Amino acid sequence: MSEEYTPPKVWTWDKANGGAFASVNRPTAGPTHDKDLPVGEHPFQLYSLGTPNGQKATIMLEELLEAGIAEAEYDAWLIKIFEGDQFSSGFVDINPNSKIPALVDHSGATPFRVFESGAILMHLAEKFGKFLPTQNPPRAECLSWLFWQIGSAPFMGGGFGHFYNYAPIKIEYAIDRYAMETKRLFDVANRRLAESRYLGGEDYTIADIAAYTWMGNLYRGEAYGDAATFLSMHEYEHVGRWVGEIDQRPAVLRGRLVNSAKGIAERHSAADFDSLPPEKLKGIVKGF
Repeated sequence: MSEEYTPPKVWTWDKANGGAFASVNRPTAGPTHDKDLPVGEHPFQLYSLGTPNGQKATIMLEELLEAGIAEAEYDAWLIKIFEGDQFSSGFVDINPNSKIPALVDHSGATPFRVFESGAILMHLAEKFGKFLPTQNPPRAECLSWLFWQIGSAPFMGGGFGHFYNYAPIKIEYAIDRYAMETKRLFDVANRRLAESRYLGGEDYTIADIAAYTWMGNLYRGEAYGDAATFLSMHEYEHVGRWVGEIDQRPAVLRGRLVNSAKGIAERHSAADFDSLPPEKLKGIVKGF
């Protein structure tokens, strides 16, 4: 692979490209194999993995349960993306984009799918009337920060995370480009959190859940090797205050452990957490 690259007139797919994700990246959609998804007994069936986007859904569901909403009970089934589970016919039926998380709402007479993490957060928030203001201007502020995060995540993950940590070669231009944008996004959040307890205002909302899963991992030094040092995360003191506060929420501690090798592979009842050491559920173990 040369340092200089001249794009061909017509691009063709080379399976050798893709670095750590070469086995699952492809330029086409649709299923690669037939396999039905399992279905549990609870109103919500989540098919996911404990990545930042997956954690958005499990944290939200755990927050609803923590708030006493028993109707938010869920089964969380593990989707092994490095093994191609997201390309099964069953998964593609509920998310044609083949990305986690994907949810099926069985709470009514007719089950229906909800895919994309932001859509899942909004659906659950509106369904149960929690973590999303009902009146403007707070509602508009919350949704603005929610969609800010959704638009920002590709710069942090597919941009910075990929080129800094996963790409088969280190490209200075690409790393500089996405490091700059990631730091700019942290500065946006830091300035907002200097004037407000949470992103949407004084109340914790789905905007915080969405942004926390990505920014918390980076701030704590749990993403992309030593990225926290590389990006000088210590500069963002107000982000650090916000991350530390959300870190201590019991539902957040549980949600981060679902569909994770560091926690429980699947979650089908609250009792599944009983298999974990108590210190994990108290946030004592760093980097879980």
